[in-house]
Amino acid sequence: MCIIFLIFYTYLLKIYKNLEQLTLSSRALAELKGYSNTIPNMHILINAVTINEAKDSSAIENIVTTHDDIYKVLTESGYKEENAKEVVDYRNAIWLGYEQIKKDGYINTNTIIKIQGTIEHNNAGIRKLPGTELKNSITGETIYTPPQNEQEIRDYLKNLEDFINNNDDGIDLLIKVCLIHYQFESIHPFYDGNGRTGRILNILYLVLNNLINSPILYLSKYINKTKQEYYKLFNEVRNNNNFEDWILYILKGIEITSKETIELIEKIQSEMKDYKEEFKNKLPKIYSKELLESLFYEVYTKISYIEKACNVTRITATSYLNQLEAIGLLESEKIGREKLYKNVRLIKLLSEN
Repeated sequence: MCIIFLIFYTYLLKIYKNLEQLTLSSRALAELKGYSNTIPNMHILINAVTINEAKDSSAIENIVTTHDDIYKVLTESGYKEENAKEVVDYRNAIWLGYEQIKKDGYINTNTIIKIQGTIEHNNAGIRKLPGTELKNSITGETIYTPPQNEQEIRDYLKNLEDFINNNDDGIDLLIKVCLIHYQFESIHPFYDGNGRTGRILNILYLVLNNLINSPILYLSKYINKTKQEYYKLFNEVRNNNNFEDWILYILKGIEITSKETIELIEKIQSEMKDYKEEFKNKLPKIYSKELLESLFYEVYTKISYIEKACNVTRITATSYLNQLEAIGLLESEKIGREKLYKNVRLIKLLSEN
């Protein structure tokens, strides 16, 4: 059932013979790592990518919402939409995990439990009651029964934890990402949120091992597009020990997603350049680098954001935003008692990627 990892070694020599995909994936990831440093404010990219990941990862679990709703919830203006709130919780879980591993220098079971608790907004923790089964959503047939006993689950997680934090086993780090993802989803340690927690674990492992500097690469969009292949190959590992095709599938996802993220960086940079030129030409007296970047930090901007980012009074911040709206660079919307200003071009760009 679950993997103790020793059986992987039987297949690794065969997989390493097919080095082309591993090389392509490693090269694409390294290019993304270098290219991400060219964006003026790294947090702009991180915010954009984590929102898209949170949306795509939640969609795999049939939690569907829009970018517009997500960004409205993020403003904490009182706007309510349950699916969007769940997506925002997922983004918060990404940041919690990222900050935890940067502080600790390792990934352990407690970190994984904290991530899942943030996603699900509960303290249920590791499954304690038997009865969890994964079923075919159409036929209702049980296709897999994960470990049922809490101590057994914890033992498997400890085994996984040791594998994650051991860099002396001779296995390429990208191949380990593939194996870690399979193992975690096979353990299925929680009542809910296993898929989303596992997908966050992927990026944390890449960051932990300095394959990328920040949480900007996610596989959820790739998995969404190839969902049938994902589940087919997952089951082939379980039923036929077909690790090779599973690993090559995940490696291909890393390559594709790295390239797509580079394209997104280029589009954000291009949009910021065009936005900057129009801003400076039409409103030279109020233009500043801080104001420009604050308009790309989140899709929706509040007066209080501008006060803080530009160190100006509320009256001045309101004036800035109203002038930007007057020339068409922002659109305003009233939610409750608060007025929000939307970067229409940015939300269009993110919605298309």
